[in-house]
Amino acid sequence: MKTTATTAAPVDTTALQAGPRRPGLLRRNRDFRLLFTGEVAGKYGSSVTGLALPLIAVGTLHASPFQVSALPAATWLPWLLIGLPVGAWVDRMRRRTVMLAAAAVQLLCYLSVPAAAALGLLSYVQLLVVALLAGAGAVFFQTAYTAYLPTLVEEPDRAEGNAKLHGSASAAQITGLGTGGTLAQLFGPVNSLLANTVTFLISLASTAAIRRREPAPAAERRRRTLLSEVGEGLRLVARDPWLRPFLLHGALANLFLTAYQSILVVFLLQQAGLPQGVLGTLIGAASLGGVAGAALARRVGALLGTARAMLWSLLGLPALVLLIPLTTGGAGVLCYLAGGLAVSAGVVVGNVLRSTFTQRYTPAGLLGRISATAAFVNYGTIPVGALLGGALAATLGLVPAMWLSCAGVPLAALALWFSPVRRHRDLPTDLVMAQH
Repeated sequence: MKTTATTAAPVDTTALQAGPRRPGLLRRNRDFRLLFTGEVAGKYGSSVTGLALPLIAVGTLHASPFQVSALPAATWLPWLLIGLPVGAWVDRMRRRTVMLAAAAVQLLCYLSVPAAAALGLLSYVQLLVVALLAGAGAVFFQTAYTAYLPTLVEEPDRAEGNAKLHGSASAAQITGLGTGGTLAQLFGPVNSLLANTVTFLISLASTAAIRRREPAPAAERRRRTLLSEVGEGLRLVARDPWLRPFLLHGALANLFLTAYQSILVVFLLQQAGLPQGVLGTLIGAASLGGVAGAALARRVGALLGTARAMLWSLLGLPALVLLIPLTTGGAGVLCYLAGGLAVSAGVVVGNVLRSTFTQRYTPAGLLGRISATAAFVNYGTIPVGALLGGALAATLGLVPAMWLSCAGVPLAALALWFSPVRRHRDLPTDLVMAQH
């Protein structure tokens, strides 16, 4: 869910509008099509895993709510541990190679769970280790992927590319959560992880088949120290009036989003009494908002202006997340659906607009470090949020914990309200123009 400044140059809205009729990016660009296919497959597998690991912890290993919340915390902890140096490493290496290695690591991690269960050796500690190592692979993959996309897609097509990729992520999440719950009910949560075997193999094969090759990193880049490159990315983000509020918003939003999502499975099972199969379908249905958000993001940005659309999507829509703590059995599940649809739509619209902005705004040679710096802060609050959700549930109870966690989601957008974003119609197109 990838800031008084001088007047920023307006964004080129032609890239955000439909434009002349021509074949879509997926049809025109073979390499983007392969990247898209690999991303959809990987997101589906990760979605199945995101539901299966808590279900294994609760149903098979009888873990407590705090132990369940520790699993997503372990998945995101690597962003705090290695997020910054990974950005500099990725800028020194060919991004496609990094993505292939990272996907292979994730595949092996998830395969180890059903293998250990078959041998009678599965434990909660192994689930934590798998979450940690797979999360480390995700750090490398996501950082390389963010910096790799602009090399495959020309600048006028990047808004469409980002919309399609974020939309596919939401669709994969819906399918993964829905079928993941059904698979867990039919075959058991452990065996449902076998879906990752196929999905990560597809991701590996698709990425390997991309024809366009990146040039070798410049020799002067390799002579610089890792610390100096990390510091350069930190200084640019901290000083920039546009990047800084996006960074702060992402950190706060992820803190509270993860806090309520880390206890959501337990909340819906115990509060609403939903069976596992229905649980996955319900969570997946709420993610339909993300698909709609991806489809509408460019049009909303062109209609309202990209800066105003950011505020609408990240402050207005997510306010409906306050319906989620009202969820009960029967017709009460509609509260979760309405709140989940609104927040997922808002987050995806914001992600599409922000991704396109970052790729245009940031010089190519700094994109890996800027992306990693933002991810380090934004994703670094996710394990804290997961533990916060578990701690609140353990001390106050599930319902008060949900209220407190959900209330923080729209409040996080105040970081954008008190920034240049509120005073402009559009986001700037590049760093140089924003400074004049």
